[in-house]
Amino acid sequence: MIHCLQNTLFVKSGSAPNTSIQQVTGQVQSMPNRRNVKSVSVEAADAHERRRDFLGEAEISTLLKAAKQSRHGVRDHLLILMMYRHGLRVSEAIALCRNDVDLAQSRLWVARLKNGLSVEQPIAGDELRALRRWLALRQDHLPWLFISERRHALTRQAVNRIIATAARRANLAHVHPHMLRHSCGFALANQGRDLRLIQDYLGHRDPRHTAHYTRTAACRFDGLWQGH
Repeated sequence: MIHCLQNTLFVKSGSAPNTSIQQVTGQVQSMPNRRNVKSVSVEAADAHERRRDFLGEAEISTLLKAAKQSRHGVRDHLLILMMYRHGLRVSEAIALCRNDVDLAQSRLWVARLKNGLSVEQPIAGDELRALRRWLALRQDHLPWLFISERRHALTRQAVNRIIATAARRANLAHVHPHMLRHSCGFALANQGRDLRLIQDYLGHRDPRHTAHYTRTAACRFDGLWQGH
């Protein structure tokens, strides 16, 4: 391609000005290889699809048991349980306040971030009992649902440490907080819940974000080999 451009400049000008050729050559060499860029993006997308970025129900159970063994086991167990059950991002979990919880009606108001759909969600019996245990230990009137030992709202770094510590105790490798949200989506998909329900529950505005769970749910393939 560079040779063709050199010949074109020579024909038009009758000479081959070095400066022009160098400029054009530099421009050509700096042009991105579209075929390579496309293949890299496809490989990255395929890698994302192949990577298992969620925990199964047995692993979640193991993680929750391990969280109870920490110094603040009641709080840490509740934090992980709620992040899993409600598909909470870290920023959504640490922003929860006491008045978001309705113990009498067993309801939780989930204020989604990233322009997500905020909804009221039910609180299951075991989660409700864990909430009561945690609130019974509280001797403060701070608004946040989850607080540190120094009576401040938990930080993102604190949540990362809590989950990493529980994962080590549970012998689970490569566990990060956002996996709890993914685990929620996959658990609902494996229960056979429809895409729209999961979309609203997780607060997704774009159904394509939810389709990742429903497309790869194991329950879709149940019974494929029956009779063989």
